[in-house]
Amino acid sequence: MNTTTFFSDMLQTISERGRRFLSLAPRDDARDPVDTTEMLCETLLSSRGEASGMALAKDILDRWQHFNTDRQLDFMRMLLARFGPRGERLARAIEAYGVEQSPVALLELHIAAEPRRQELIRRLNLAPNGIATLVRMREALLTLKAEDRDLDAVDADFAHLFGSWFNRGFLVLRPISWSTPADILEKIIRYEAVHHIGGWDELRRRLAPEDRRCFAFFHPQLIDEPLIFVEVALTQQIPASIADVLREDRAPIRAGDATTAVFYSISNCQEGLRGISFGNFLIKQVVEDLRRELPRLNTFVTLSPVPGFAEWLARERRAEASDALTVADKAKLEAIVRPDWADDPEIFAAVQPVMAAAAAWYFLRARDAKGRIVDPVARFHLGNGARLERINFLGDRSARAMRQAHGLMVNYLYKLDDIEANHEAFAGRGEVVTTPAIRRLVPTDRGTRSLVPLAAAPAISSAEQKVGTKGRREFSE
Repeated sequence: MNTTTFFSDMLQTISERGRRFLSLAPRDDARDPVDTTEMLCETLLSSRGEASGMALAKDILDRWQHFNTDRQLDFMRMLLARFGPRGERLARAIEAYGVEQSPVALLELHIAAEPRRQELIRRLNLAPNGIATLVRMREALLTLKAEDRDLDAVDADFAHLFGSWFNRGFLVLRPISWSTPADILEKIIRYEAVHHIGGWDELRRRLAPEDRRCFAFFHPQLIDEPLIFVEVALTQQIPASIADVLREDRAPIRAGDATTAVFYSISNCQEGLRGISFGNFLIKQVVEDLRRELPRLNTFVTLSPVPGFAEWLARERRAEASDALTVADKAKLEAIVRPDWADDPEIFAAVQPVMAAAAAWYFLRARDAKGRIVDPVARFHLGNGARLERINFLGDRSARAMRQAHGLMVNYLYKLDDIEANHEAFAGRGEVVTTPAIRRLVPTDRGTRSLVPLAAAPAISSAEQKVGTKGRREFSE
Protein backbone atom coordinates (compact mmCIF):
# COMPACT_ATOMS: atom_id res chain seq x y z
CA MET A 1 0.00 0.00 0.00
CA ASN A 2 1.21 3.49 -0.78
CA THR A 3 2.68 5.03 2.40
CA THR A 4 1.13 8.44 1.77
CA THR A 5 -2.30 6.91 1.16
CA PHE A 6 -2.02 4.85 4.35
CA PHE A 7 -1.05 7.96 6.32
CA SER A 8 -3.94 9.96 4.83
CA ASP A 9 -6.39 7.19 5.67
CA MET A 10 -5.06 7.08 9.22
CA LEU A 11 -5.54 10.84 9.62
CA GLN A 12 -9.06 10.54 8.25
CA THR A 13 -9.86 7.82 10.80
CA ILE A 14 -8.45 9.87 13.69
CA SER A 15 -10.42 12.88 12.53
CA GLU A 16 -13.70 10.96 12.33
CA ARG A 17 -13.16 9.53 15.82
CA GLY A 18 -12.45 13.01 17.09
CA ARG A 19 -15.69 14.27 15.65
CA ARG A 20 -17.62 11.74 17.72
CA PHE A 21 -16.12 13.17 20.91
CA LEU A 22 -16.93 16.77 19.98
CA SER A 23 -20.22 18.57 20.16
CA LEU A 24 -19.76 20.74 17.05
CA ALA A 25 -22.21 23.43 16.07
CA PRO A 26 -24.74 22.08 13.53
CA ARG A 27 -24.69 23.48 9.99
CA ASP A 28 -28.31 24.61 10.13
CA ASP A 29 -28.13 26.54 13.42
CA ALA A 30 -29.44 30.09 13.74
CA ARG A 31 -25.99 31.68 13.89
CA ASP A 32 -24.35 33.45 11.00
CA PRO A 33 -22.12 30.80 9.33
CA VAL A 34 -19.00 32.99 9.57
CA ASP A 35 -19.69 33.69 13.26
CA THR A 36 -20.04 29.97 13.86
CA THR A 37 -16.78 29.33 12.04
CA GLU A 38 -15.06 32.01 14.12
CA MET A 39 -16.22 30.20 17.28
CA LEU A 40 -14.80 26.93 15.94
CA CYS A 41 -11.51 28.67 15.11
CA GLU A 42 -11.22 29.94 18.67
CA THR A 43 -11.97 26.44 19.94
CA LEU A 44 -9.32 24.98 17.63
CA LEU A 45 -6.68 27.39 18.95
CA SER A 46 -7.46 26.39 22.53
CA SER A 47 -7.68 22.66 21.74
CA ARG A 48 -4.99 20.34 23.07
CA GLY A 49 -6.16 16.92 21.87
CA GLU A 50 -4.88 15.55 18.54
CA ALA A 51 -8.15 13.85 17.54
CA SER A 52 -10.35 16.77 18.56
CA GLY A 53 -7.99 19.24 16.84
CA MET A 54 -8.06 17.31 13.59
CA ALA A 55 -11.84 17.04 13.75
CA LEU A 56 -12.23 20.77 14.38
CA ALA A 57 -9.84 21.61 11.55
CA LYS A 58 -11.76 19.36 9.17
CA ASP A 59 -15.08 20.89 10.17
CA ILE A 60 -13.79 24.44 9.63
CA LEU A 61 -12.35 23.61 6.21
CA ASP A 62 -15.54 21.78 5.21
CA ARG A 63 -17.55 24.86 6.12
CA TRP A 64 -15.15 27.10 4.17
CA GLN A 65 -15.62 25.02 1.04
CA HIS A 66 -19.38 25.57 1.21
CA PHE A 67 -19.08 29.36 1.55
CA ASN A 68 -20.00 31.55 -1.38
CA THR A 69 -17.70 34.41 -2.41
CA ASP A 70 -19.30 36.95 -0.05
CA ARG A 71 -18.92 34.66 2.95
CA GLN A 72 -15.36 33.83 1.98
CA LEU A 73 -14.62 37.56 2.00
CA ASP A 74 -16.28 37.91 5.42
CA PHE A 75 -14.21 34.97 6.68
CA MET A 76 -10.95 36.59 5.54
CA ARG A 77 -11.92 39.89 7.11
CA MET A 78 -12.71 37.97 10.30
CA LEU A 79 -9.21 36.46 10.24
CA LEU A 80 -7.79 39.96 9.81
CA ALA A 81 -9.81 41.57 12.61
CA ARG A 82 -10.07 38.75 15.18
CA PHE A 83 -6.91 36.71 14.76
CA GLY A 84 -4.12 39.24 14.65
CA PRO A 85 -1.55 39.74 17.43
CA ARG A 86 -2.87 40.17 20.97
CA GLY A 87 -2.59 43.93 21.35
CA GLU A 88 -1.95 44.16 25.09
CA ARG A 89 0.75 41.48 25.06
CA LEU A 90 2.44 43.10 22.07
CA ALA A 91 2.39 46.53 23.73
CA ARG A 92 4.00 45.12 26.87
CA ALA A 93 6.62 43.29 24.80
CA ILE A 94 7.49 46.48 22.90
CA GLU A 95 7.83 48.40 26.13
CA ALA A 96 9.99 45.69 27.72
CA TYR A 97 12.28 45.53 24.71
CA GLY A 98 12.65 49.30 24.79
CA VAL A 99 13.89 49.06 28.37
CA GLU A 100 16.23 46.12 27.90
CA GLN A 101 17.12 44.70 24.50
CA SER A 102 17.90 41.24 25.83
CA PRO A 103 17.44 37.92 24.00
CA VAL A 104 14.55 37.08 26.33
CA ALA A 105 12.79 40.37 25.60
CA LEU A 106 13.38 39.91 21.87
CA LEU A 107 11.92 36.40 21.96
CA GLU A 108 8.81 37.65 23.77
CA LEU A 109 8.47 40.46 21.20
CA HIS A 110 8.74 37.95 18.38
CA ILE A 111 6.09 35.67 19.91
CA ALA A 112 3.75 38.55 20.72
CA ALA A 113 4.03 40.05 17.22
CA GLU A 114 3.02 36.84 15.42
CA PRO A 115 -0.64 37.01 14.36
CA ARG A 116 -2.79 34.33 15.95
CA ARG A 117 -4.04 33.37 12.49
CA GLN A 118 -0.62 31.88 11.68
CA GLU A 119 -1.07 29.30 14.42
CA LEU A 120 -4.67 28.84 13.27
CA ILE A 121 -3.51 28.07 9.72
CA ARG A 122 -0.93 25.62 11.11
CA ARG A 123 -3.69 23.80 13.01
CA LEU A 124 -6.02 23.79 10.00
CA ASN A 125 -3.27 21.94 8.19
CA LEU A 126 -3.85 19.02 10.61
CA ALA A 127 -7.05 18.12 8.78
CA PRO A 128 -6.99 15.31 6.22
CA ASN A 129 -6.09 16.94 2.87
CA GLY A 130 -5.71 20.15 4.84
CA ILE A 131 -2.82 21.49 2.80
CA ALA A 132 -4.73 21.08 -0.49
CA THR A 133 -7.71 22.98 0.93
CA LEU A 134 -5.46 25.73 2.30
CA VAL A 135 -3.86 26.16 -1.12
CA ARG A 136 -7.33 26.61 -2.62
CA MET A 137 -8.19 28.98 0.22
CA ARG A 138 -5.24 31.20 -0.66
CA GLU A 139 -6.19 31.04 -4.32
CA ALA A 140 -9.54 32.55 -3.34
CA LEU A 141 -7.79 35.08 -1.09
CA LEU A 142 -5.64 36.34 -3.97
CA THR A 143 -8.85 37.30 -5.77
CA LEU A 144 -10.65 38.59 -2.69
CA LYS A 145 -7.91 40.96 -1.60
CA ALA A 146 -8.43 42.98 -4.77
CA GLU A 147 -11.59 44.22 -3.00
CA ASP A 148 -9.85 44.89 0.31
CA ARG A 149 -6.12 45.66 0.29
CA ASP A 150 -6.01 45.28 4.07
CA LEU A 151 -6.21 41.53 3.39
CA ASP A 152 -2.60 41.72 2.19
CA ALA A 153 -1.73 41.11 5.85
CA VAL A 154 -3.65 37.82 5.85
CA ASP A 155 -2.08 36.82 2.55
CA ALA A 156 1.37 37.53 3.98
CA ASP A 157 0.69 34.95 6.71
CA PHE A 158 -0.33 32.31 4.17
CA ALA A 159 2.73 33.08 2.04
CA HIS A 160 5.03 32.93 5.07
CA LEU A 161 3.79 29.48 6.08
CA PHE A 162 3.67 28.12 2.53
CA GLY A 163 7.25 29.24 2.06
CA SER A 164 8.21 26.81 4.84
CA TRP A 165 5.84 23.98 3.94
CA PHE A 166 6.83 24.01 0.27
CA ASN A 167 10.55 24.56 0.62
CA ARG A 168 12.99 22.49 -1.44
CA GLY A 169 13.51 19.94 1.33
CA PHE A 170 9.90 18.76 1.04
CA LEU A 171 9.64 18.74 -2.76
CA VAL A 172 10.10 15.65 -4.90
CA LEU A 173 11.33 15.94 -8.50
CA ARG A 174 9.70 13.40 -10.80
CA PRO A 175 10.15 12.87 -14.53
CA ILE A 176 6.96 13.11 -16.58
CA SER A 177 6.86 10.73 -19.53
CA TRP A 178 4.28 9.21 -21.84
CA SER A 179 3.98 6.32 -19.33
CA THR A 180 3.09 8.67 -16.42
CA PRO A 181 -0.46 8.01 -15.10
CA ALA A 182 -3.13 9.61 -17.27
CA ASP A 183 -4.60 11.78 -14.51
CA ILE A 184 -1.26 13.58 -14.12
CA LEU A 185 -0.78 13.87 -17.89
CA GLU A 186 -4.22 15.44 -18.15
CA LYS A 187 -3.12 18.05 -15.62
CA ILE A 188 0.03 18.77 -17.64
CA ILE A 189 -2.21 19.59 -20.61
CA ARG A 190 -4.47 21.74 -18.45
CA TYR A 191 -1.74 23.60 -16.56
CA GLU A 192 0.55 24.35 -19.53
CA ALA A 193 0.78 28.15 -19.38
CA VAL A 194 3.33 29.07 -22.05
CA HIS A 195 2.72 27.01 -25.20
CA HIS A 196 -0.79 25.58 -25.39
CA ILE A 197 -1.05 21.79 -25.71
CA GLY A 198 -3.85 21.04 -28.15
CA GLY A 199 -4.56 17.50 -26.99
CA TRP A 200 -3.14 14.06 -26.36
CA ASP A 201 -1.38 13.75 -29.72
CA GLU A 202 0.47 17.01 -29.14
CA LEU A 203 1.35 15.99 -25.60
CA ARG A 204 2.78 12.73 -26.93
CA ARG A 205 5.02 14.67 -29.32
CA ARG A 206 6.38 16.61 -26.33
CA LEU A 207 6.95 13.59 -24.08
CA ALA A 208 7.50 10.42 -26.09
CA PRO A 209 10.50 11.19 -28.38
CA GLU A 210 13.96 10.31 -27.13
CA ASP A 211 15.09 13.94 -27.36
CA ARG A 212 12.32 15.33 -25.13
CA ARG A 213 12.11 15.51 -21.34
CA CYS A 214 9.67 16.89 -18.77
CA PHE A 215 10.14 17.21 -15.01
CA ALA A 216 7.79 18.32 -12.24
CA PHE A 217 7.98 19.09 -8.55
CA PHE A 218 5.47 17.36 -6.28
CA HIS A 219 4.73 17.72 -2.55
CA PRO A 220 4.24 14.57 -0.43
CA GLN A 221 0.79 15.78 0.64
CA LEU A 222 -0.24 16.58 -2.95
CA ILE A 223 0.97 13.39 -4.59
CA ASP A 224 -1.00 13.69 -7.84
CA GLU A 225 -0.83 17.47 -8.18
CA PRO A 226 2.25 18.91 -9.93
CA LEU A 227 3.36 22.21 -8.44
CA ILE A 228 5.51 23.34 -11.34
CA PHE A 229 6.89 21.61 -14.40
CA VAL A 230 9.46 22.29 -17.09
CA GLU A 231 9.55 20.97 -20.64
CA VAL A 232 12.99 20.34 -22.15
CA ALA A 233 14.15 19.84 -25.71
CA LEU A 234 17.48 18.13 -26.32
CA THR A 235 19.12 19.68 -29.38
CA GLN A 236 22.46 20.30 -31.06
CA GLN A 237 22.11 24.08 -31.18
CA ILE A 238 20.31 26.96 -29.46
CA PRO A 239 16.91 27.43 -31.16
CA ALA A 240 15.71 30.88 -32.20
CA SER A 241 12.09 29.91 -32.71
CA ILE A 242 9.53 27.87 -30.81
CA ALA A 243 8.49 26.43 -34.17
CA ASP A 244 11.92 24.81 -34.40
CA VAL A 245 11.13 22.98 -31.16
CA LEU A 246 7.47 22.07 -31.60
CA ARG A 247 6.86 21.55 -35.30
CA GLU A 248 5.29 18.18 -36.15
CA ASP A 249 7.67 17.32 -38.99
CA ARG A 250 10.90 17.81 -37.10
CA ALA A 251 13.47 15.01 -37.16
CA PRO A 252 14.20 13.71 -33.62
CA ILE A 253 17.80 13.05 -32.62
CA ARG A 254 19.35 10.49 -30.30
CA ALA A 255 19.48 11.82 -26.76
CA GLY A 256 23.15 10.86 -26.55
CA ASP A 257 23.96 13.09 -29.52
CA ALA A 258 22.48 16.22 -27.93
CA THR A 259 24.78 19.00 -26.73
CA THR A 260 22.13 21.51 -25.68
CA ALA A 261 19.23 21.32 -23.23
CA VAL A 262 16.54 23.89 -24.01
CA PHE A 263 14.06 24.82 -21.28
CA TYR A 264 11.22 26.02 -23.50
CA SER A 265 8.27 26.06 -21.09
CA ILE A 266 8.02 26.47 -17.33
CA SER A 267 4.49 26.42 -15.89
CA ASN A 268 3.32 27.02 -12.33
CA CYS A 269 0.32 24.80 -11.66
CA GLN A 270 -1.20 26.01 -8.38
CA GLU A 271 -2.51 29.56 -8.33
CA GLY A 272 -2.72 29.35 -4.54
CA LEU A 273 1.09 29.04 -4.44
CA ARG A 274 1.72 32.20 -6.45
CA GLY A 275 4.87 33.91 -5.21
CA ILE A 276 6.26 30.75 -3.60
CA SER A 277 9.47 30.16 -5.52
CA PHE A 278 10.17 26.69 -6.90
CA GLY A 279 11.46 27.51 -10.36
CA ASN A 280 15.04 28.26 -9.38
CA PHE A 281 15.32 24.92 -7.57
CA LEU A 282 13.62 23.15 -10.45
CA ILE A 283 16.01 24.35 -13.14
CA LYS A 284 19.12 23.65 -11.08
CA GLN A 285 17.94 20.16 -10.14
CA VAL A 286 17.01 19.33 -13.72
CA VAL A 287 20.40 20.55 -14.94
CA GLU A 288 22.11 18.24 -12.43
CA ASP A 289 19.96 15.25 -13.42
CA LEU A 290 20.47 15.80 -17.14
CA ARG A 291 24.23 16.16 -16.78
CA ARG A 292 24.38 12.82 -14.97
CA GLU A 293 22.25 11.14 -17.62
CA LEU A 294 23.82 12.80 -20.69
CA PRO A 295 27.45 13.84 -20.11
CA ARG A 296 27.75 15.39 -23.60
CA LEU A 297 25.36 18.19 -22.67
CA ASN A 298 27.37 21.39 -22.30
CA THR A 299 24.83 24.15 -22.99
CA PHE A 300 21.76 24.86 -20.85
CA VAL A 301 19.54 27.58 -22.24
CA THR A 302 15.93 28.74 -22.26
CA LEU A 303 13.68 29.80 -25.09
CA SER A 304 11.56 32.28 -23.22
CA PRO A 305 8.57 34.54 -23.90
CA VAL A 306 8.66 38.28 -23.26
CA PRO A 307 5.13 38.87 -21.94
CA GLY A 308 5.47 42.57 -21.07
CA PHE A 309 7.25 43.85 -24.16
CA ALA A 310 4.26 44.92 -26.30
CA GLU A 311 2.63 46.86 -23.45
CA TRP A 312 5.90 48.66 -22.65
CA LEU A 313 6.54 49.44 -26.31
CA ALA A 314 3.03 50.88 -26.68
CA ARG A 315 3.69 53.26 -23.77
CA GLU A 316 6.98 54.37 -25.32
CA ARG A 317 5.29 54.96 -28.67
CA ARG A 318 2.60 57.11 -27.00
CA ALA A 319 5.07 59.12 -24.90
CA GLU A 320 5.89 62.61 -26.15
CA ALA A 321 9.52 62.07 -25.22
CA SER A 322 10.97 58.58 -25.17
CA ASP A 323 14.51 57.61 -24.25
CA ALA A 324 14.03 54.28 -26.02
CA LEU A 325 12.56 55.42 -29.35
CA THR A 326 13.42 58.22 -31.75
CA VAL A 327 10.76 60.02 -33.79
CA ALA A 328 11.90 57.98 -36.79
CA ASP A 329 11.56 54.76 -34.79
CA LYS A 330 7.99 55.63 -33.84
CA ALA A 331 7.13 56.32 -37.45
CA LYS A 332 8.44 52.91 -38.53
CA LEU A 333 6.60 51.16 -35.73
CA GLU A 334 3.25 52.60 -36.81
CA ALA A 335 3.08 49.69 -39.24
CA ILE A 336 2.81 47.07 -36.48
CA VAL A 337 -0.82 47.98 -35.87
CA ARG A 338 -1.58 46.02 -39.02
CA PRO A 339 -2.38 42.38 -38.18
CA ASP A 340 -0.34 41.14 -41.15
CA TRP A 341 2.70 43.36 -40.67
CA ALA A 342 5.08 40.43 -40.12
CA ASP A 343 4.15 38.97 -43.52
CA ASP A 344 4.97 42.13 -45.47
CA PRO A 345 8.63 42.05 -46.63
CA GLU A 346 9.12 45.83 -46.61
CA ILE A 347 7.56 46.35 -43.17
CA PHE A 348 9.43 43.32 -41.84
CA ALA A 349 12.79 44.72 -42.97
CA ALA A 350 12.07 48.21 -41.62
CA VAL A 351 10.71 47.10 -38.25
CA GLN A 352 13.23 44.40 -37.37
CA PRO A 353 16.25 46.58 -36.43
CA VAL A 354 14.05 49.07 -34.55
CA MET A 355 12.35 46.27 -32.61
CA ALA A 356 15.69 44.63 -31.77
CA ALA A 357 17.12 47.90 -30.42
CA ALA A 358 13.93 48.60 -28.46
CA ALA A 359 14.07 45.10 -26.99
CA ALA A 360 17.68 45.62 -25.89
CA TRP A 361 16.65 48.88 -24.21
CA TYR A 362 13.69 47.10 -22.58
CA PHE A 363 15.95 44.55 -20.92
CA LEU A 364 18.93 46.74 -20.06
CA ARG A 365 17.42 50.12 -19.20
CA ALA A 366 13.64 49.94 -18.64
CA ARG A 367 12.56 49.75 -15.00
CA ASP A 368 9.21 49.66 -13.20
CA ALA A 369 8.03 51.88 -10.35
CA LYS A 370 9.95 49.71 -7.87
CA GLY A 371 13.19 50.06 -9.82
CA ARG A 372 13.06 46.46 -11.07
CA ILE A 373 13.61 45.21 -14.60
CA VAL A 374 10.18 45.35 -16.24
CA ASP A 375 9.86 41.85 -17.63
CA PRO A 376 8.83 39.21 -15.02
CA VAL A 377 10.37 36.30 -16.92
CA ALA A 378 13.65 38.21 -17.18
CA ARG A 379 13.58 38.94 -13.44
CA PHE A 380 13.18 35.23 -12.77
CA HIS A 381 16.01 33.96 -14.99
CA LEU A 382 18.45 36.82 -14.35
CA GLY A 383 17.78 36.48 -10.63
CA ASN A 384 18.71 32.79 -10.93
CA GLY A 385 22.07 33.69 -12.45
CA ALA A 386 21.35 33.28 -16.15
CA ARG A 387 22.76 35.53 -18.87
CA LEU A 388 20.63 37.32 -21.46
CA GLU A 389 22.11 35.55 -24.47
CA ARG A 390 20.09 36.30 -27.56
CA ILE A 391 17.05 38.24 -28.77
CA ASN A 392 14.94 36.33 -31.31
CA PHE A 393 12.80 38.49 -33.58
CA LEU A 394 9.47 36.75 -34.38
CA GLY A 395 10.50 33.69 -32.43
CA ASP A 396 6.85 32.93 -31.68
CA ARG A 397 4.14 33.66 -34.24
CA SER A 398 1.23 32.48 -32.07
CA ALA A 399 -1.63 34.94 -31.53
CA ARG A 400 -0.83 35.38 -27.85
CA ALA A 401 2.89 35.97 -28.43
CA MET A 402 2.17 38.50 -31.18
CA ARG A 403 -0.24 40.28 -28.85
CA GLN A 404 2.04 40.27 -25.79
CA ALA A 405 5.48 40.61 -27.37
CA HIS A 406 5.12 41.20 -31.12
CA GLY A 407 6.49 37.68 -31.48
CA LEU A 408 9.70 38.36 -29.54
CA MET A 409 11.47 35.55 -27.68
CA VAL A 410 14.83 35.44 -25.92
CA ASN A 411 17.40 32.88 -24.84
CA TYR A 412 18.76 32.97 -21.29
CA LEU A 413 21.99 31.00 -20.91
CA TYR A 414 22.75 29.09 -17.71
CA LYS A 415 26.53 28.82 -17.76
CA LEU A 416 27.18 26.83 -14.62
CA ASP A 417 30.54 28.42 -13.76
CA ASP A 418 29.05 31.93 -13.96
CA ILE A 419 25.68 31.49 -12.26
CA GLU A 420 26.78 32.74 -8.84
CA ALA A 421 28.59 35.80 -10.20
CA ASN A 422 25.67 36.64 -12.51
CA HIS A 423 23.22 36.34 -9.62
CA GLU A 424 25.30 38.66 -7.45
CA ALA A 425 25.58 41.20 -10.26
CA PHE A 426 21.81 41.25 -10.75
CA ALA A 427 20.69 41.00 -7.12
CA GLY A 428 23.38 43.25 -5.66
CA ARG A 429 23.94 45.87 -8.36
CA GLY A 430 20.90 45.54 -10.60
CA GLU A 431 23.19 44.66 -13.50
CA VAL A 432 21.83 42.64 -16.41
CA VAL A 433 24.57 40.29 -17.57
CA THR A 434 24.41 39.97 -21.36
CA THR A 435 26.52 39.78 -24.50
CA PRO A 436 28.49 42.66 -26.09
CA ALA A 437 26.30 42.45 -29.21
CA ILE A 438 23.12 43.14 -27.23
CA ARG A 439 24.81 45.95 -25.32
CA ARG A 440 25.84 47.60 -28.59
CA LEU A 441 22.18 47.92 -29.54
CA VAL A 442 21.65 50.43 -26.70
CA PRO A 443 23.23 53.79 -27.65
CA THR A 444 25.31 55.59 -25.06
CA ASP A 445 24.60 58.92 -26.74
CA ARG A 446 20.84 59.10 -27.30
CA GLY A 447 21.27 61.63 -30.04
CA THR A 448 23.46 59.43 -32.24
CA ARG A 449 21.99 55.94 -32.45
CA SER A 450 23.94 53.41 -34.44
CA LEU A 451 22.14 50.10 -34.87
CA VAL A 452 24.22 46.96 -35.20
CA PRO A 453 23.10 45.12 -38.37
CA LEU A 454 21.48 41.84 -37.45
CA ALA A 455 23.76 39.84 -39.70
CA ALA A 456 26.74 41.21 -37.77
CA ALA A 457 25.31 40.63 -34.30
CA PRO A 458 25.72 37.03 -33.13
CA ALA A 459 23.39 37.67 -30.22
CA ILE A 460 20.46 38.77 -32.39
CA SER A 461 18.61 36.34 -34.60
CA SER A 462 15.28 35.89 -36.26
CA ALA A 463 13.29 32.75 -36.87
CA GLU A 464 13.03 31.66 -40.45
CA GLN A 465 9.78 33.24 -41.60
CA LYS A 466 7.52 32.99 -44.60
CA VAL A 467 7.31 36.56 -45.82
CA GLY A 468 4.55 37.55 -48.23
CA THR A 469 4.65 35.78 -51.60
CA LYS A 470 8.39 36.16 -52.11
CA GLY A 471 9.38 32.87 -50.57
CA ARG A 472 11.32 32.52 -47.34
CA ARG A 473 13.54 35.13 -45.75
CA GLU A 474 16.01 34.06 -43.12
CA PHE A 475 17.67 36.41 -40.63
CA SER A 476 20.25 34.45 -38.72
CA GLU A 477 23.37 34.81 -36.71
